[in-house]
Amino acid sequence: MKLIVQRVKRASVAVDGVRISEIGPGLLVLCGVGHDDTVHDARFLAKKTANLRIFEDDAGKMNRSVTDIGGGILSVSQFTLYGDCAKGNRPSFIRAARPEQGEELFNAYVQALEKLGFVPNTGKFGADMKVDLLNDGPVTLIVESTGRTKD
Repeated sequence: MKLIVQRVKRASVAVDGVRISEIGPGLLVLCGVGHDDTVHDARFLAKKTANLRIFEDDAGKMNRSVTDIGGGILSVSQFTLYGDCAKGNRPSFIRAARPEQGEELFNAYVQALEKLGFVPNTGKFGADMKVDLLNDGPVTLIVESTGRTKD
């Protein structure tokens, strides 16, 4: 699995012009699922997301997690994270999971965050979504389960 994690002051997602989810300070997470990913990848990345120390402490150092600050997490599925642009100008999505697997593992990621105490703020899987955010920093990280230590 592959995540784009953005520290935000606020973020929201709308479908068909209707806002369906929003958070204040916290993390906007764009989540891509590859065809080799498993539930273990989803759980691993949920823990990683909750514990990333990318919020400033009193000394101005990135030393606090979204858990530490009591922030929210807005998770949005995004298969295009697996787009391969190496050849030509049109991305190939061959490494992206099929929709059924993608939805299952995206939901596993969200459920793992919920077990860690977060409200499940999400977009709508497979929908055309409009994401609005106020990036904080900006702080943006790519986090992958590739190369993780096994559970």
